Amino acid sequence: MSTTHGPEINETEVIDRPAVERVERVERVTETPAYVAPGRQVNVTTNPYAPVWTVTRVITLFFTVLEVLLLIRFTLKVAALYGITEPLVRPFQGIWPQTDTPVVFDLPALLAIVFLFLVAALIVALVRAISGNRTAA
Repeated sequence: MSTTHGPEINETEVIDRPAVERVERVERVTETPAYVAPGRQVNVTTNPYAPVWTVTRVITLFFTVLEVLLLIRFTLKVAALYGITEPLVRPFQGIWPQTDTPVVFDLPALLAIVFLFLVAALIVALVRAISGNRTAA
C-alpha cells in the first residue's frame, strides 16, 4: 500500500513557542593556600602577656625544684643532698643553738623552704608588676 499525498496536505506543523532564555552562572572559587609562604611572618601569639607567663613559670619551676630538694633533705636525710643543699640552708643554721645529739628535726631546711617560697612569690609579683599584668595565673 502506497499512499501519495498531494501538495495541499502538509505533514509538518510549525508551532510557535516562546523563546526561553537560558542563563548560565559561572562561579569562581579561589582556594586559600594551606601553607604560609616562606616570606611572610605570622604572629601566632595572641596574648600580649605570654612572655610574662613564660618567665613566671620558669621562675616558679626553678624555685620549686630547690624546695623539693630541701624537702627530700628534710625527710629522707640523704647524705648526697646535704652537700648540694648546704648553701641554701647555711644562712639559717645559726638561729637556734645546736645540741650534741644527732639531728632529728632539720629546722634550718624547713626555714629555707619557706624563705625560697617567699622569694619566688616576690620575684613573680615583681615581674608581673613591671609588665603591668596583674591577672595572669
